[in-house]
Amino acid sequence: MSQNYTGSNSPLITTEPHKEFPANRYVESVSDASRQVDESENNKEIEPFLNDETPSTLSVADAIAQMLVNLGVSNAFGVAGGAMASIWGALSNSTIDVLNFRHESGAAFAATEAYFANNRPAVVFTTAGPGITNALTGLFAARGEGAKVILLSACTSAPQRGRWAIQETSTYTLPSGGIFTPGALFNYAITIESASQLPQIFRKLALAMAQPGGFIAHLSIPTAVQTSLVENISLPQLDVTPFGMTPSKQAITKSVELLSSGPFAIWVGFGARDAADEILELAEKTGAAVMCSPRGKGIFPEDHPQFVGVTGLGGHASVLTYMEQQPPLRTLVLGTRLGEPTSFWSSALVPKEGFVHVDIDPEVPGVAYPHVETFGVRSDIKAFVEELLQQLPDAPPSTTLSLPRPEHKAIEPALDVDYPVRPEVLMAAIQKIIVEGSDAVVMAECGNSFTWSTHLLQFSQANRYRVSTGVGAMGHAVTGVLGAALANNSKAVGIVGDGAMLMNNEISTAVKYKIPAIWIVLNDARYNMCHQGMKILGLKGADATIPPTNFAMIARGMGAEALVVVRESDIEAALEQAIASNAPFLIDVVIDADRPAPSGGRNKSLAAQGVKSSSAKNPAKQVSFPMV
Repeated sequence: MSQNYTGSNSPLITTEPHKEFPANRYVESVSDASRQVDESENNKEIEPFLNDETPSTLSVADAIAQMLVNLGVSNAFGVAGGAMASIWGALSNSTIDVLNFRHESGAAFAATEAYFANNRPAVVFTTAGPGITNALTGLFAARGEGAKVILLSACTSAPQRGRWAIQETSTYTLPSGGIFTPGALFNYAITIESASQLPQIFRKLALAMAQPGGFIAHLSIPTAVQTSLVENISLPQLDVTPFGMTPSKQAITKSVELLSSGPFAIWVGFGARDAADEILELAEKTGAAVMCSPRGKGIFPEDHPQFVGVTGLGGHASVLTYMEQQPPLRTLVLGTRLGEPTSFWSSALVPKEGFVHVDIDPEVPGVAYPHVETFGVRSDIKAFVEELLQQLPDAPPSTTLSLPRPEHKAIEPALDVDYPVRPEVLMAAIQKIIVEGSDAVVMAECGNSFTWSTHLLQFSQANRYRVSTGVGAMGHAVTGVLGAALANNSKAVGIVGDGAMLMNNEISTAVKYKIPAIWIVLNDARYNMCHQGMKILGLKGADATIPPTNFAMIARGMGAEALVVVRESDIEAALEQAIASNAPFLIDVVIDADRPAPSGGRNKSLAAQGVKSSSAKNPAKQVSFPMV
């Protein structure tokens, strides 16, 4: 039977998790994955073998649950419904831990963060119709983040299609392309019309789970098929031990040649999260300056003297100071797509001789900066850096000036009344109590929560800070914090805005399963990134205000513990109480809404893309990267 989360001693994982390889993009297609696997099958990296003939009493739903367990799935998140009752029951009676959420998008966000927490594929389950469409935003984010997630959904059985069934889900009501077939959303998608399809389906899934990178699959199972019996079919049980993608000798030779020709910098992204030790060794061996994307925070220690700052949204002006005063000849890019949230496509971040760009996806290098000379290398980041360390010579003793460091302005003392809370004071307390005083994973919601956290918090360890940059959906951290806490079997903290908290939260779910999630709500009664951005851009007339909300009262009404903090002097005590609690905990912090968030780079990027002022006398204000 599935187990509820009961605390640090709860046996959530029944098998040892497989070590996953770095990813920042998805495998392009199952056929591409199959071709790569076929090349390595001679080395016996994946060896399929057959079980004894499956008993005829096994249903399709039971067989699917059994195969998911064999794939390493330990958690399933979703919202049930009559059309998928058999699948729901089969999952619940397996060793998979089943969590019933309040909304399908929250379930998908939680599944994404569970994957990143334990490197095991996660399942999302939905009923027909709105169950599927509600989950799509979270699954869209999962693909953009590079997660491995399998959607199990119900659809209308063949005899009932086109006859106005309840929540009919068929080509009569939904487009087939892209939802029930592979495309931009799903790497692999299929409708299971017969038990005879199962062996090939699960072989493809196993091959995909062994690939580096993300993979999003959709298995749609008609209601009647779920209860049909698996007869005279041998189901494969596949070894899904992951294997790496190593660089070619030619790629390493060329990279050494390019990086040895002058000083270079290292730009670290989320795809390099499993290569933290190797990147630290490379930086210290060569003396290279290191910068990171927002998702890459902590992979290289932010307190290291060679760290010059975070780029992109919420980033540091010290990066530009470095590029201006001590420009590198080239930049070694490791596991980041260099998209707008990471670079704003700023020409100031382009070194004189261009990039050496390493990624598991061959389509990534050269896309963000199409006119910049880029030598692309397709490789797992860890494997590439390990090989580079063997061949790249040590740097000579450096005579350059010390590298610029991320700016951290001293916080001025509070006035006589320390109300409302300044966001920078809140972040300083989070740094002390949460980041330095615990091992909790910290997640930041999109919006000003993202920019304040990314700009002011410092991490010295990989995989402790999570933000979503590709989709940037509100509600990702609010609900994803459950998946991170569950899969880590420890505390996880979400720094979120009041708008996201009102849009989509799973406090009730955390209470039901005793998941020790913590929400720190920046309560300013606004969609404040929008409010501040519109003001800076000179756009008038739009209303981004929200009626004041007591989130602590809402949380307590759902059974969680909660506090309201209105004074700066009370912040640290509230954070310590939340960390000490074994229950879901919410801290409602009334913050100063008028403190300008460090999101100026975003506003400048919008202006560059054509956003204009609504007043001819007040043109869009150009602000310097990345500060307002």
